[in-house]
Amino acid sequence: MNRALWAGQVLLAVAFLGAGGLKLAAPAADLDASMPEFPAGFGKLIGTLEVAGAIGVVAPAATGILPVLTPAAAGGLAVIMVGAAFTHLVRAEYLPTLTPLVLLVVAVTVLYGRLKLHPVRPRAR
Repeated sequence: MNRALWAGQVLLAVAFLGAGGLKLAAPAADLDASMPEFPAGFGKLIGTLEVAGAIGVVAPAATGILPVLTPAAAGGLAVIMVGAAFTHLVRAEYLPTLTPLVLLVVAVTVLYGRLKLHPVRPRAR
C-alpha cells in the first residue's frame, strides 16, 4: 500500500508541477484570454496553488517533517480538480474533463491513504 501511495504522490507531483509551471511561465495576458470567465490573475493563482500542492504532496512525507501536510496538499489538489472538471463541463469540453477526474481520484486516494490507511510518521527529533 505504501508503494502505491508513493506512486500516486509522485504522479500528482509531476502532473501539477508541469501544469502549474506552465501556467506560471505563460504570459498573464495569454492565460487570462484562455480563461475569460475568470478574473484576471486567476490562472496565475491556480498555477501557484498547483505548484505548492505538488511540493506539499511529496516533501512532507519524504522528509518526515509535518507529514500531515501531505494529505492536506492532496485535498487541496482534489478541490482544484473539482473546479477544473466543473469548468470543462460548463464549457461543454467533455473529453478534457477526464484528466481532472482521473487526477481527482488519485488525489482523493492519496488523501485517504495517508490519513487512514498508511500515514507517514513524523521524523524523530
